[in-house]
Amino acid sequence: MDPAQPPTPVDVITSLDDLRGDLARRHPATATASDAVDPAVIAADLSALARDGYVIWENLLTLDECERLRSALAPLLERTGRNTFEGQRTRRAYNLLEKTRVCDALVEHPRVLAVLDRLFLPNYLLSQLQAIEIHPGEQAQMLHHDDGFYPVPRPRPPLSAATMWAIDTFTDTNGATVVLPGSHRWDSERGPTGADTRTAIRMPAGSCAFYLGTLWHGGGANRSTGARLGVTVQYCEPWLRPQEAYTLATGRDTVRAVSENIRRMLGYSIHPPFMGAVDGMHPKRLLDRPV
Repeated sequence: MDPAQPPTPVDVITSLDDLRGDLARRHPATATASDAVDPAVIAADLSALARDGYVIWENLLTLDECERLRSALAPLLERTGRNTFEGQRTRRAYNLLEKTRVCDALVEHPRVLAVLDRLFLPNYLLSQLQAIEIHPGEQAQMLHHDDGFYPVPRPRPPLSAATMWAIDTFTDTNGATVVLPGSHRWDSERGPTGADTRTAIRMPAGSCAFYLGTLWHGGGANRSTGARLGVTVQYCEPWLRPQEAYTLATGRDTVRAVSENIRRMLGYSIHPPFMGAVDGMHPKRLLDRPV
């Protein structure tokens, strides 16, 4: 180092509290579009989530947008579920960000981000993005809650949250998601019983159901003559491991192509002080390197 040059400023760490600060200040948490949503609307959504564990937003997408999603996703729905939980008559497509840009707007819809910004810490992560098409004859899915694989006792705040986008109309008979209202408040010893209220989330095409990771739910049986297509987007706290390993599954060209919101949800972000670093640096620096 040139002795004539002043030394580079160094963060002085003297306590554990210092380590709780953001040591990646050059790349702060991404600002989202939640300011575009009326605060009264957000408050009503949060109130419904606190009461029921879920909320339904009708007609966020137009029918033309649903048709574009359906056309883009149809060629990707080649795999049936790997087990009875995923469904033997259910087709699924995974890792959609690597395969199509058509779902980007669902991942970062302002109504969704407005709630997530208030549920989770900054730089929360994308945990899963799947297209799910339930075909006639499929049985009801086993009831579950999405963050049940995190070994943290209940009752507790949710560690994840999910959206289910209705690309087709969801009805009582074609596999609409079934929820148990209020079950997000249950403790670890409590599970569903025959006496619990089960509600099928009926919603027109273009609608979205948002539910907490602590809410018991499951895909409904399809007793109709047609398939129903939905897209689920799931998110988790920034200090948890997502269900899909997007830093491995998503190529850098895709990461460069998506928005800054989605980029940080894929893991190109830091949870303070340095969780998510690559070679001691912010992961976004990888995008400046040749592939």
